[in-house]
Amino acid sequence: MRKSILFAAFLTLVLAMSSCVSTKKIVYFQGADSIYAEGQRILQQYEMRLKPADQVLIKVTCGEPDLLSVFAQDITMGTSDRYTSSSITSSGSMTNAYGYTITNDGQLDLPAIGSVAVAGSTVDEAAKLIEAKIIESGLIKDPEVTVRLLNARVAVLGAVRTPHVVSLSSERNSILDILAQCGDVADTGLRQHVQLYREENGIRRMYEIDLTQADVFNNPAYYVQQNDLIYVEPNKSASVRSSAFYTFLSAGASIISLISTVVSLVVLITR
Repeated sequence: MRKSILFAAFLTLVLAMSSCVSTKKIVYFQGADSIYAEGQRILQQYEMRLKPADQVLIKVTCGEPDLLSVFAQDITMGTSDRYTSSSITSSGSMTNAYGYTITNDGQLDLPAIGSVAVAGSTVDEAAKLIEAKIIESGLIKDPEVTVRLLNARVAVLGAVRTPHVVSLSSERNSILDILAQCGDVADTGLRQHVQLYREENGIRRMYEIDLTQADVFNNPAYYVQQNDLIYVEPNKSASVRSSAFYTFLSAGASIISLISTVVSLVVLITR
């Protein structure tokens, strides 16, 4: 009888231990109190770079509205997708805005001015390139061009609370921003093994990120880029707990514990 009670106690202890997780596996930024006791220089001055297949919004502004009419041809010319808007600014100048897709070879095909190589450029650099191309074509002497990325997004899979595709609201987003929008890493997720997959110059790379370490801020994948894929690996307990064996073991341990308790009471009563 004593052996049965000891066995039940052992099973209960094993199950209790399986549900315990070391704080070293779940606490973020360990060691930050010493590393950041004084201010640290930010090593990454990140700016998002344009890539093939990106969709961009291009706004062209000038003081002579008639000169902008040529860009209305974007419905039938180039790789543009749609006419977006036309408006008059407070200063009386005219603004036309159009959506375009960057080709596989990194070009923007624009009406009347031709192709502009923008892949690898920031949006500000792309705007300067387009302005220079418009001036070179002789269409407008003093254009003001603004470029904005339209379809930037990151996919998040694995052990997060709400896996989904996150649309980037700005051009500077960290992996922590993205995970926060997914409800953070789930209890079953391995914060030491977050993987980020990225396509760069025709090559797909995988970056390993450990969120529990304070030096995560210096990781080259700390700032996300458009079309990144983030995967949070689940820990082993997630698969064990969902298995039929674990269910059987848990139920069996509860039954044995109940029987042992009843038997113990009976033994005490009959003494």
